[in-house]
Amino acid sequence: MEALVQQGAQVRCLVRDIAKLGWVKGCPVEFVVGDCLDKDSLQQAVLDVEQVFHLAGATMAVKEKTFFEVNGQGTENLVQACIENNAPLKTFIYLSSQAAAGPCRNGGQKNESDPCEPVSPYGKSKLLGEALALSHAHEVPLLILRPCAVYGPRDKGFYTLFKCLAKGLNPGPAGHNQHLSLCYVDDLVQAILLAAEAQTESGAVFYLSDGQDYRMEDIGDRFAQAMESNARKLRLPRQMLVGMGFMADCIARVTGKPSILGSGKVREMLCENWLCDITKAREVLGFEPGISLARGAALTVAWYKKEHWL
Repeated sequence: MEALVQQGAQVRCLVRDIAKLGWVKGCPVEFVVGDCLDKDSLQQAVLDVEQVFHLAGATMAVKEKTFFEVNGQGTENLVQACIENNAPLKTFIYLSSQAAAGPCRNGGQKNESDPCEPVSPYGKSKLLGEALALSHAHEVPLLILRPCAVYGPRDKGFYTLFKCLAKGLNPGPAGHNQHLSLCYVDDLVQAILLAAEAQTESGAVFYLSDGQDYRMEDIGDRFAQAMESNARKLRLPRQMLVGMGFMADCIARVTGKPSILGSGKVREMLCENWLCDITKAREVLGFEPGISLARGAALTVAWYKKEHWL
């Protein structure tokens, strides 16, 4: 949103509660109150806009059905609202996730022609959202973006690792040689803006990352360097991680507060290959990531400290 404002675009932002704007408070945009699960509330939100960026979604939930309601039916509701109320729509960008496709099972890097095999409820719900959106690709000019693991300012996913590093611990699965792709948030924003202007067929899907291959252990080390931390490596047995995920699910059901380390996330963590191929994004969108892991880690740590997260 901030990038669109900087480009001089008139921006309308859908919010569920005008009193809880969070990071978008004070931004020079039009706010419309609504919810992707309330189809009627979306009518005014999409009226007369030229581009829709569907970035809303549930990444954590107490109940599995919440993922499918928000990421699946919520996406269907928004697309339907555009079909019924927005004839001039030029682009609908659906921000999905590599989790929708699942890990790469045969080595190498996952690409757009590979089968989708999500391993978590979140991933399965994002794939459902893709399928529902794609069923309307003949009615709406639609593009789907599948970013890999994203980090940077405001991120709460990798923030858990940064907090551990701040306490002198560098955790990770024992005996696990996980490889994954990463994407700094500014590069993701660049890709979203490029996709909005792309001249390509409706229904196209693109993977996004910084184009590098990282070992999870090396990521922890790089983040520790950015923090100037001599964190001790802590390797957790597979069964311990599975147990932690189960306990996190139980606590979430009791407290009503979802955990970032539920059993679904643990299943993703235990998959060895989360690499993706961004050749198509480079060739079709003109996407070229510009933030290295060292630079991204330093920028992220600086932001966390400035905001007193660390």
